[in-house]
Amino acid sequence: MLTYLKLLATMAFWGGTFVAGRLLAGVVPPFHAAFLRFSLAVMLLLLILRCIEGRFPPLDLKQLGAVGLLGLTGVFGYNVAFFTGLQTVSAGRAGLIVALNPVGIALLSALFGGEPLRMASIVGIVISVTGAMLVISNGDLSLMTSGVGVGELTLLGCVLCWALYSVIGRRAMRGLSPLTAVTYSALAGTLFLAPAALAQGVLTRIFSYGLEAWASIIFLAVFGTVLGFIWYYQSINEIGAVKSGVFINFVPLFAMLFGLLLLDEPVTLTLLQGAALVITGAWITNHGGFWKSPG
Repeated sequence: MLTYLKLLATMAFWGGTFVAGRLLAGVVPPFHAAFLRFSLAVMLLLLILRCIEGRFPPLDLKQLGAVGLLGLTGVFGYNVAFFTGLQTVSAGRAGLIVALNPVGIALLSALFGGEPLRMASIVGIVISVTGAMLVISNGDLSLMTSGVGVGELTLLGCVLCWALYSVIGRRAMRGLSPLTAVTYSALAGTLFLAPAALAQGVLTRIFSYGLEAWASIIFLAVFGTVLGFIWYYQSINEIGAVKSGVFINFVPLFAMLFGLLLLDEPVTLTLLQGAALVITGAWITNHGGFWKSPG
């Protein structure tokens, strides 16, 4: 019972990251937000890794390259797209767009991972994409050719980055524990983020950020990254990847709920229809199990 409660709490944390990112919009630039989030997260992850593993596991050249690619895609690329998209897109809509992650993973796994698409996966992809198109276009599919905003397109970049991270991660995980792979990839991503964040004056501007901004950054680092990761992979070890993965579908629902309660974002009929299609399609696509994580 405790495992399922921790899984549900993890999904709430990940749904909450969209609200936290939205609260940072217009206050903290995307590179600053991403850099500060992972600087804090990496310090905690390194401490936990040292306590659990008893050392910092060494990497060979192949593993080092893989970890670098993980940091470039899942940390640098994903989070720049995440915080940039949330500058203009509501938390609930963003959560539903990023809920296409299983679709992206399935497509890239078929193209580059040698995993053929099953008919169920194809059906799930079509259903999810249809739902996402409804959400992105606000129910007017004619807008898909001319009215889609930069924010929505940027959030689709999150899907691409996470799909690459997941496909690369399956190979990088060989010989490394999940905690080691995520800690080192987070460290690599932070190093990739550092030049742009420092060039934009992150070290001087951090003193101007208010309590709400810092609370959002700390939530993203501690709950959305460190605690969410640990609880999720503990759950995988206890009940398996497939049962744990089903809970991913709660993330966009929590994003919409928290967006309504904390940001007063409207939950329209179109958004609910799109949510039903995206989540149903993602569940069908993901039913065979993929390497998954949040936003």
